[in-house]
Amino acid sequence: MIGYYVHHQGRGHLHRARCVAHRTRTPLTGLSSLPRPADWPGEWIPLPLDTGPVTDGPAGTATADPTAHGRLHWVPRHHAGLRSRMAAVADWIDRTAPALLVSDVSVEVATLARLMGVPVVVSAMRGDRSDAAHRLAYDLADALMAPWPAALPEPDWPPEWRAKTEHTGAFSRHDGRPRPEKREPGGTGPRPERSTAGREVLLMLGAGGTELTAADLRGAADATPGWNWTVLGGPGGWTEDPWPLLCRADVVVTHAGQNAVAECAAARTPAVIVPQSRPHGEQHATARALAAGGLATVRDRWPEPRDWPGLLDEALRTGGDRWGLWAPGDGAERAARLLDRLAAPEARTDPEAPTDAGVRQVSGVREDMGVQADPGVRADAGRSTAIGVRADTGADAAPTSPPGGSTTCASR
Repeated sequence: MIGYYVHHQGRGHLHRARCVAHRTRTPLTGLSSLPRPADWPGEWIPLPLDTGPVTDGPAGTATADPTAHGRLHWVPRHHAGLRSRMAAVADWIDRTAPALLVSDVSVEVATLARLMGVPVVVSAMRGDRSDAAHRLAYDLADALMAPWPAALPEPDWPPEWRAKTEHTGAFSRHDGRPRPEKREPGGTGPRPERSTAGREVLLMLGAGGTELTAADLRGAADATPGWNWTVLGGPGGWTEDPWPLLCRADVVVTHAGQNAVAECAAARTPAVIVPQSRPHGEQHATARALAAGGLATVRDRWPEPRDWPGLLDEALRTGGDRWGLWAPGDGAERAARLLDRLAAPEARTDPEAPTDAGVRQVSGVREDMGVQADPGVRADAGRSTAIGVRADTGADAAPTSPPGGSTTCASR
């Protein structure tokens, strides 16, 4: 049995867990405050939230010392939700004696599992993880699972982290999914290669919150009259399946969250990446890696309206062919193989268990051989949208912050 802790902020942690859960041979149990996904293949342990005020401490007690003097991320004193949450994880470990626990992501859950004698895999994140809490989790982990390619590593990681890192490459729920066919509205014939109404931009803001304003979006759309803008997330509403929009777009504009970038890469769609401010500089670190690999057009902050025509043209020239370096298409399979191998009885007795056939070991980091970039010929559906900024209809509004939460996805 493998446990998989899924953080509840945003959607990327859950999407990644679902991809892996459908590919492991070992039974996998999810542990999360999120509702159980309809397609989850195994057990799901609901966890209480650890947010909100203290309810059971001495009279007048406020949330105190949430970082344990800087050693952890979120362990406020006298917090009933935190206590119940950790008790639920510990009870599950005690009842099932799992072979392995994956933390995506929580320093505290990773530490609890290891204190109970369970080997741990930590889903690694980019950015500066040199704080005491991250060092604890990354040091105690049996393996680090990095959803980016070994060719674009984190530059400042110590050798002992690199030696136990599995670079899976980015992976997405859309990997291997066929592109929608191009058809005329109301008919069966193919659409033209490009819509006569103009080229298509998909602005994908995601569910983890955004710094952009309606004025920012309107300025970009007004400055690019030859482009039709569709907005997902934030003021544009939400859809559970952005794949048709990703495939239809000529260019995607999005932040540098792991899941958003992975979905762009799966579609092989040219992109403009504008990182958002996140703890530990996570998105800016991802954006630097994308720029270094020549995979996308990157800007550190939201551009001025006058810059958008040139940026969209630059993205078209960059194209989407090189996305195969970031997301070869088999990242979830690589992650599942790692977990199955570490959960196997021989791995628990022999830390030097051999790696999968066809995989070579380089400085302790496994790297699959012969993965080539997808030539990624893009097929534009060509459906025109309303002039200016269009909010996709029929979708639920996206949450912009975790319920009642003051901690980030790096915290628990």
